[in-house]
Amino acid sequence: MFSNVNKQFLVFLFFLLLSGIFWLMTTLNQTYEQEVIVPVRVTGIPKNIVLTSAETDTVRITVREKGWLLLGYIYGNALGTVTIPFKNYEKGSGHGSVPAADIRRIVEQHLEGSSKITSVKPDRMDFYYNSGERKRVPVRWKGRVIPEELYFISHVQYQPDSVDVYAAPEKLDSISVVYTEPLNYAGFRDTLTVGSHLSLAKNVKIIPSHVSVTFYTDVLTEETIDGVPITAVNMPEGTVLRTFPAKIKVHVVAGASQLLTLRPTDFEVVADYREIQQKHSDKCTIHLRSVPHGISRATLDVKQVDYLLEEE
Repeated sequence: MFSNVNKQFLVFLFFLLLSGIFWLMTTLNQTYEQEVIVPVRVTGIPKNIVLTSAETDTVRITVREKGWLLLGYIYGNALGTVTIPFKNYEKGSGHGSVPAADIRRIVEQHLEGSSKITSVKPDRMDFYYNSGERKRVPVRWKGRVIPEELYFISHVQYQPDSVDVYAAPEKLDSISVVYTEPLNYAGFRDTLTVGSHLSLAKNVKIIPSHVSVTFYTDVLTEETIDGVPITAVNMPEGTVLRTFPAKIKVHVVAGASQLLTLRPTDFEVVADYREIQQKHSDKCTIHLRSVPHGISRATLDVKQVDYLLEEE
């Protein structure tokens, strides 16, 4: 009984498959209209010319054809890449344009004779170029890169740290830096190295277009730097300002590795004679004018000190 059932099931599957094949052949033999994306490449570019727009663009054509040929256009490589000769369409002003009628004519050469193009988008294909004008600019990262709590980014290294930008002269003048694509990393404590493409403006070519960015981290540590000298500024000739004390402490928050190299002379603390003359106070106010790069936070131990003005 089971053998008989199996035979009937196999016969059913055979005729189901046969009917499916006939249905597919009938369906694919009908005529349809379908949009097809066609890659287009500009070729024959002279050696002294740099294409600043993308070398390969795409056009969308709507084709009327039988289903089985449309499958080849859409999923196969029947059309390949359509080539546009540079010399036929460059206008000598850094800009070239290929009208839709020419795109249609060139694409039709790659189609079967029975295929008919009913529309082409966009109306024209533009490309831009220059004669090798370039500018070397630095690379900078952008985005959200935050290490773990109590850690901070002490240094960022780029490889390469600058790139060549090719564009029209008016665009080159406005470009002073190139940024990475937005980076998004958080919660790390060790050195982080990531690869990133560079953000491209329209009709601008960047070489190389990919960089490696390394973020070095360090542990935030509080420390007191003792013996920072107070310097008098804007003093008239023949007058000397003496402060008591002559040196003070500066409290800093910085990376543990940087603290090992900090010296009192790395900081600039000043007392301004003009401010003393305006206030006529028994004490003079001191200011932290400059700190070494990489210091997260720096504060003076005191903000006012005793002083004495002496005439030489």
